[in-house]
Amino acid sequence: MNLADELAATERTKLSLGKIADMLERQGIDLAEIGAVKRVSLYQTLTKNSDGDAETHDLAAIQFSPAWADGPQWPVIVQAPAVKMPVRTVKPRPADGWRVAVILPDIQIGYFRTVDGTLSPTHDEQALAVALAITRSINPDEVVLLGDNLDLPEMSKYRHTPAFAQTTQASINRATVLAAQVSDAAPNARRRWLAGNHEERLPNFLLDNAKAAFGLRRGGTPDAWPVMSVPHLCRFDDAGMEYVPGYPAGHLWLNERLKVIHGTKAKSNASTAHAYLATEKVSVLFGHIHRREWAERTRDDWDGPKTIMAASPGCLARVDGAVPSTKGGSDLDGRPLTVAEDWQQGIGVVRYEVDGEHRFFYEQVAIHGGTAMYHGKVFA
Repeated sequence: MNLADELAATERTKLSLGKIADMLERQGIDLAEIGAVKRVSLYQTLTKNSDGDAETHDLAAIQFSPAWADGPQWPVIVQAPAVKMPVRTVKPRPADGWRVAVILPDIQIGYFRTVDGTLSPTHDEQALAVALAITRSINPDEVVLLGDNLDLPEMSKYRHTPAFAQTTQASINRATVLAAQVSDAAPNARRRWLAGNHEERLPNFLLDNAKAAFGLRRGGTPDAWPVMSVPHLCRFDDAGMEYVPGYPAGHLWLNERLKVIHGTKAKSNASTAHAYLATEKVSVLFGHIHRREWAERTRDDWDGPKTIMAASPGCLARVDGAVPSTKGGSDLDGRPLTVAEDWQQGIGVVRYEVDGEHRFFYEQVAIHGGTAMYHGKVFA
């Protein structure tokens, strides 16, 4: 092909592309909406005008798929990566008729973006490390996570700032690691995760915004967790973590006299425990309030006095305003401001009987500035 032919072919190509662009514009199709172009057809047709003379018309057709055909262009929430922990050999505690449970309260796993774009946690990594170290030293028979262990601000009905946008996947990944860490710290224990009002944000978000996706499972696995659920996304089956859904109805029993709940009550002036004592007939361990509280009442019964207890171990979240709350605030870029929350960090330890009188003894373990003392040993 000589130069003249090449120039003519180039000119015809430009003309054809121009006609395709005009056609797309007439149809109101934005070029940004086009994904893959599958076929382009260029051809001519003849018609007669009003004078009976033949006229040639250049026609074009284009077959394409929309840009969204292969899925959204933004990150989507997926199951967290698998976690492999080092193999540890831990001897079971001698059976002496008593069992031990560790209670890990309100961790509020979540993140916000700092000025340079890095993720800053709303959970307290140092307090969490102390809690896991104490758990490992106890080698308990049971570990109970009290709920609100995920914060999930993006799925909240409350307003959230751009600093918290697209942080859910990082939270899912960290919660997956937490489940593996609890398994590593307490390999001989039964491990249960209570759903709190924050975990309940995920199914509620689906029901409000994507009802068709609620309850979907992988094909051929009717007994598996729904793919958009906390236990599936966070690989609970891999870590041997049981999930207790159904907040606020979800609960569990350590023995016949001690119930564990996430809780719905939140009273001021350290009176939440007393509010539970006014309504409960048995002792109860609860979370939700992020404060350490403990109260007891003794009432006369037909066979003598009965004492019941209500206690909250506190929380393992940051207490400096990082967690979105009614008291907190943000700067003009939407990042949390430092504020002293009326919250206290800690965990609970319970020794209890599952036979006989079903007695139990509860201990509060306070964590201050990433340090705790338990049975004469400092954890930091």
